[in-house]
Amino acid sequence: MNSFDLAQACAAAARDAKATDVAVYDLRHTSSITDYAVVCTATSVPHLRAVLRDVDRLVEEKHGVSPVYAERTPQALWSVLDYIDVMVHVMAAEVRDFYRLEDFWSAANRLGSD
Repeated sequence: MNSFDLAQACAAAARDAKATDVAVYDLRHTSSITDYAVVCTATSVPHLRAVLRDVDRLVEEKHGVSPVYAERTPQALWSVLDYIDVMVHVMAAEVRDFYRLEDFWSAANRLGSD
């Protein structure tokens, strides 16, 4: 599975888990760390846990790919699934607004969103 397809699969799984404002960013010409970033919002700590669990499970079941690292600290209101070529950021709305992670990437890099 190529990195673009993996990013799309992660975004679809996040949407299935009812994450909001799901966005995919093409970072191939911006970052030396990853090819794509998926950023989405969870509405509560239990929802954040559910989004992480479901993205991990659905991508593994449908595509046979698991994250190489997962920062699963939902109490911090920002967790990450690291698939090397794709990073999935699941954030609470207030954390996403505060850190403005997406401001680091050009809007032109945004491939899609809800």
